[in-house]
Amino acid sequence: MVDAAEIFDARTTESTAQLPATARVLPYDAETRAVYSSFCRDRLHSTPQKPAFVDAWADEGGAEMIAVELRRNGNPQMMLALEVVKEGVTTTARYPGGRHANGSFSASEEPIAGIGDILREAISRARPDIDLLLLERNEPVRNGIANPLLAETSQQSPNVALAVDLTGGFDAVLERNSGKRKRKKYRSQTRKFEAAGGHRRFAASTPQDVDRLLSAFYEMKAARFRQMGVTDVFAPEVVKRSFRHMFASALGSAKPEFVLHGLEVGGVLRAVTGSSISGDRLTCEFSAFADDELSGASPGDFLFYENIREACEAGMAIYDFGVGDEHYKRQWCDMESRHFDFHLPLTSRGYAVSAIGRMSGAVKRTIKENQLVWSLLKRARRSRAGGAAADDRSD
Repeated sequence: MVDAAEIFDARTTESTAQLPATARVLPYDAETRAVYSSFCRDRLHSTPQKPAFVDAWADEGGAEMIAVELRRNGNPQMMLALEVVKEGVTTTARYPGGRHANGSFSASEEPIAGIGDILREAISRARPDIDLLLLERNEPVRNGIANPLLAETSQQSPNVALAVDLTGGFDAVLERNSGKRKRKKYRSQTRKFEAAGGHRRFAASTPQDVDRLLSAFYEMKAARFRQMGVTDVFAPEVVKRSFRHMFASALGSAKPEFVLHGLEVGGVLRAVTGSSISGDRLTCEFSAFADDELSGASPGDFLFYENIREACEAGMAIYDFGVGDEHYKRQWCDMESRHFDFHLPLTSRGYAVSAIGRMSGAVKRTIKENQLVWSLLKRARRSRAGGAAADDRSD
């Protein structure tokens, strides 16, 4: 168990004029939760470091949780909430949620020079069992502010991140993104849905709604992943429990941080989205559609149309599709960014694992930046899984 009272100092070396920075490693217990929640309240941060997101994984994920607090002159400047996981013989500290933590931006007040050295010193002394601090898929900039981890041991992530600028409202968004075609398609979809028994878009408002929408999403997504020939990252029970905790806990809030939307046609759920809200940004964390007799009418696209319109009406500045370059995202998006991965090896084993991870990331990035090669690989993967050749639907 980490001693919450122990502070490990690591002085910055870039400027003797700077005040010394310190860091301490804390167990993520009830006291730390309260401190972390209070710290995040007035600091810029993204969904994977939201207290509600972190608490959901802490309560349901089963992994050990810690927090790292960086201070200058006795005042907290930055906090990181982390889960400690054992992968083979390697112990890694990472963002809670693992692959489900995308677009991370840690709660911070200002850049801290030498942050890598400070983190290495603090974590190594408090937790010598941790081999590697690996923080993946970080946003380089949010609201015009640079990520404090960007200048350190970072590497560009393999996947691009796409978003929609909502400036000017929904009409302006459509005008910038083939609005005439989108309106025509929307009218056609509406006619098809009405002919099939009528449609209803709704947000989860009860625990029963949350269970229904998430259950439908997991079923839809599992079928889609089988077609694509990829691992279902939503299959583990800890993932399902954590997302249920997250969305159910947001019910009834005046300003919910997480919301589920569903599209019914003829009384049957045809598409589901799960979104998070951070300031003036709405992020689609996941989505899926039913592969049934109405899939050709693109219920997933229809739900995105309505979600983006509602985000504009609510005064949001950005609709974020998150990580991954897909055709259905490109139909909307006019903002593109590259996330980065932060590698901080703490032991010789950590250096070896980090080196392998860096090489793997570079190879993946090279492949995905070559559209022909990436398309051929996805086609081969679907073929092995027995899936359809098309991959342009909203999933």
